[in-house]
Order: sequence, then C-alpha cells, then structure tokens
Amino acid sequence: MIQQINHNEFLEKSDGIPVIDVRSPKEFLRGHIPDAINLPLFDDDERKNVGTLYKKSGKEASLLLSLDIAGPKLSYFVKTARKLSPDREILIHCWRGGMRSASMAWLFETADFKVFVLNGGYKAYRKYIRQKIGEEANLIVVGGKTGCGKSEILNYLAKAGEQVLDLENIAHHKGSAFGDLGQEKQPTNEQFENNLFQAWQKLDLNLPVWIEDESRGIGTVSIPEPLYNKIRQSPVIFLDVEKEIRITRLVKEYALFDPALLEAAILRINKKLGGLNTKLTIEALFNKDFNTAASILLTYYDKAYLKGLSMREQKKVFKLELHKDNPALNTQLVVEYARKIL
Repeated sequence: MIQQINHNEFLEKSDGIPVIDVRSPKEFLRGHIPDAINLPLFDDDERKNVGTLYKKSGKEASLLLSLDIAGPKLSYFVKTARKLSPDREILIHCWRGGMRSASMAWLFETADFKVFVLNGGYKAYRKYIRQKIGEEANLIVVGGKTGCGKSEILNYLAKAGEQVLDLENIAHHKGSAFGDLGQEKQPTNEQFENNLFQAWQKLDLNLPVWIEDESRGIGTVSIPEPLYNKIRQSPVIFLDVEKEIRITRLVKEYALFDPALLEAAILRINKKLGGLNTKLTIEALFNKDFNTAASILLTYYDKAYLKGLSMREQKKVFKLELHKDNPALNTQLVVEYARKIL
C-alpha cells in the first residue's frame, strides 16, 4: 500500500523507518534529509539524458528511455530495500514527489512493502525546515572575545542537561580563519541547514536554548537569516576574560598544528590584519614564539568582536568577568548569572 504523507508525519516516521532518497547522487550530495539513504533511480548522466530528451522530444520519448534505464536495475532496488528494511516498511522521496518517487513506490509496493511517499518531495521538506527555523525561541547567547572558552562552556552546559544549539559543531568549523583546523570537511550550505534543523526540532522552544555568538558566516556556510536575526536580538552574556588567559588557551589549542597550515590561515586575513602585523605574526610563528603570534592576532579579533557587540541593543548585553580558565567553574558562574539577570 502506498500512502502520500506530509513532512510532519514523514519526519516522525523516519525515527524508525528507513528513508530512501531516489534522486541522483549529485542532488543527494548537495543536500539531503539527515540519515537518508541514496538509492537513485537514475545516476547523474542518466538523469541528464532523460531531461534532455524530454525537452527535445516530449514526455513519451523520455518515459521510454526511463524504462530502458531503470528496467535492469529493478531487482537490485528490491534486494537493497529488503536489506535496509526487513520489516518491509519504507519512506521514499524525490525532488518534487513526481515520477521518480512514484515509480519506486510502485516497485516496492509490488514487492510487498508498505510505502510512504513524501508529498511534495525534498523541495517541500526544504521549504518546511526554513519555516520551522524561523520560529520564536528563547535564546541565551554566550558571547566573548576569541579564546574565552565559549565553545567549551557550551559543551559543559549540554552535559549539565541544558538545551544547547552548537552551530560550530554542526558547521564543522570554529568560525575564525583558523576554524577549519582539526575539523571534518564542512557540509554544503544546504546540508548545514538540514543538519541544523535536525538539531532544532529536538529543542523545546519554550525553554531556554544556549547558543554561541556567531558571525553570519561560519567558514563556508551561513546561518539562516531568521535564526541569525534572533541571535542578534537575544540577550548576550559577554564573557570578559583577560587577554593573557585567552592567549594561553589559544596557544594550547593551536600550536600543535603544522606551521604551514597556521601560516595559510594568517595569510587569509592579511588585508584585515595589515601587512606589518601579518609579517610579525608569521615571524613569531616560525620562531615558535606562539604567545606573541596569538597576541597580535587577538588585537585584530578583539577589535572585530567588540565592533559587532557595539551594534547590539546594549541593554541586552550583560558582562560577566571570569578570572580563570576553568570551564566547569565558569559554566556554573554563567548559569548562576543568567538566573539573576534573565
């Protein structure tokens, strides 16, 4: 039996039933529903050929070509689906809920599967998640200059049972020119949004959600505008940590990387850092004077962060002085401070 279902029901069922994305591999790589499995009806070239023939000769010719292409694969599709879903229940979608998902749904129904098809396909899912990420939320923004330990405090907050939306973890990037070091390859922007929604839908938006103060861009991906606007409009707990403490933390975190990678990161901000500062930073780096290199870099990063902070509504900026690099203690202080002011 084939059932057309909406995105809410589709995502609810995806907790226990495999999701089969029948789009082409290139479409899937650009972005897909998290945990979906790609079982393409056509590969990239086949999809292109079918589309070209449709434009040149019409629906009937493209349909016959589609049957020629798909015919030899039908047995493989069924065998694969049986491995993926021994219970013979399966969720299917294509781009718009058209021919590709309908064809695969028919095949799996014929093979005695209970089939659920996403109404409107992946396109409807993308529209839906953008709307959901735009919902109202009770955000508490953790801010502070580079090296103050914001990310680690978020980790401790999560361990303590607080709701945390860790954008840098989802983006596989720490936000600065050095943010890709030690990280997995970044997702596409489309996939970043999909993964962000996966985390977002698990939150109770009536309760506080902790989030780090971020620029719109995190490496090569961008925070969706509705969420970014919420971050900018929400209260910020500004962690004020002495520069020397931050330098020590940054040296500990980054000095272990290949100097060539660090140099490349410095050169990426050459224009903003200035020619002389860039030269001095690289010289300090290769002389293993990491403290001096970090100090010069912080002159730039601190100025940039404070400029962004000054553009916020100042009555929503709350400064908390922290005097030790002790994430567990600092997390406790942050939570206690938030209870007092919010």
